[in-house]
Amino acid sequence: MIVYPVGTSGQTLLFHAKVIGWFERHQQLRWWQREAGGQLFARFEGDVIHVVEATGPRRTDRRGRSSYEPDRRAEQREIDERFPLGLHFIGDWHTHPEDHPIPSYLDLRSTAEGVRRSHHVLNAFVMAIVGRVSLPSGLLISLHDGVTQHDLRPAPPAFGNPPDRG
Repeated sequence: MIVYPVGTSGQTLLFHAKVIGWFERHQQLRWWQREAGGQLFARFEGDVIHVVEATGPRRTDRRGRSSYEPDRRAEQREIDERFPLGLHFIGDWHTHPEDHPIPSYLDLRSTAEGVRRSHHVLNAFVMAIVGRVSLPSGLLISLHDGVTQHDLRPAPPAFGNPPDRG
């Protein structure tokens, strides 16, 4: 698991091993691999946001070496199916064919539009971009409030981290 403190809010974003494994499975390590992506779903437990599922990529997504366009209808179905199970949509993830990913203008614009268009109670959406080097070094995690991107840094591994539940 990888833990990200959320600024001075007292909240923690906790990516479970299953999600990290999903990211690693889709890293673009070969020249012929296309970008992959999907959505992030979490459970809320006090000040801890447990990121427990990453969806995608889907056969109906449009994927290129340096582009990714999700199937928006499939995404809405994923949200509708998971909400009754207590899983909340909190943002998106995708890969980049670079060691240490940097969000493109399109990444930032798309996330900002998503925050503004969606009906939700979140202060921001999570944007995760998976690069080519080992995680967490090759993982960009940021929050986007519809106007500004706020990059998060992982907490150092420490004895006594909460147990990974999935």
